[in-house]
Amino acid sequence: MEHHSFPHHHNDTDYDLMRHVPGPETVTAVSEAMKQLGDPTRLRIFWFLCHTEECVIDIAAAVEMSSPAVSHHLRLLKSAGLITSRRDGKEMFYKAAETELVRSLHFFIEKIAMIHCPDHQD
Repeated sequence: MEHHSFPHHHNDTDYDLMRHVPGPETVTAVSEAMKQLGDPTRLRIFWFLCHTEECVIDIAAAVEMSSPAVSHHLRLLKSAGLITSRRDGKEMFYKAAETELVRSLHFFIEKIAMIHCPDHQD
């Protein structure tokens, strides 16, 4: 990154800090993910899918909602890159995407909510 003049330049740490500012693509991806997880239902579905791969009917049963409502939330989570899907015959299965952003969000959700993954206790 080239040096830019800051109107209120105080010291060289300003330049060092600017080299670490996330790029627009990163900020947009994180912002979109957090916006989607700001909905309580999507947060529950996301957390659930961080631990298992399931079909819409089973996800709907887990979160006590209709399949069409869950499908709507799944589309939003998928468009934000938080979950992936795969087809097995006529059935579509969903799980959390295997990305650093998803792993980090899962970790922080559990820390903030003070819950532990069923598959490993801290």
